[in-house]
Amino acid sequence: MKKLFFIVILSVFLISGCTSNNIITLNGTEINNYNGTRLDSINDFRENSIKGPQTVNIDNYNLKITGLVNNPLTYSYEEILSKQVYKKLVQINCVEGWSVKILWEGILIKELLEEAGIKDEANTVIFYASDGYSTSLPLNYVLDNNILLAYKMNNVTLPAERGYPFQLVAEDKWGYKWIKWVTEIELSDNSNYEGYWESRGYNNNADLSGSKFN
Repeated sequence: MKKLFFIVILSVFLISGCTSNNIITLNGTEINNYNGTRLDSINDFRENSIKGPQTVNIDNYNLKITGLVNNPLTYSYEEILSKQVYKKLVQINCVEGWSVKILWEGILIKELLEEAGIKDEANTVIFYASDGYSTSLPLNYVLDNNILLAYKMNNVTLPAERGYPFQLVAEDKWGYKWIKWVTEIELSDNSNYEGYWESRGYNNNADLSGSKFN
């Protein structure tokens, strides 16, 4: 079946201060323009993960949907790729002062949660990564803003350095909410859950218009 694309354009006007730390070998052909908008390069990111880039063995990989759901689910990488595809042009903004505008492609987290069945008491979505990183977002934010779990950027598969197999596209949030190497999505009623950086003093709300710190 031919897949339809849901296109959402998010324009955030911030000055880019990106620098490249390394050259990444891409699986595909990277595009640098989308509908007349210039895209930044995959190489315009700074490496700032807590344990360095992770290498995920995709043959053993599973994405788990757990917590306050009626039917906990486990997906293989290929099962996720077989789902409805969506694209968004979204800029990531890091608290370090750099930003990168990228065309992201992936699935709606909302659709995964709806497949699992959201329990009434759930109000928070907690994300976990293969390197031990975690972060959280309000459930309503994830549902109302059609938040993506991306597996491509600028038309190429996410390199390991950028979060392969999946990165959260947390639009309008500071970069520490953009968790990479996602392995589990948990629904919770703990609206005060603090992830890696949030427990170290960063604002749990993480709105671009708000304070970076508690």
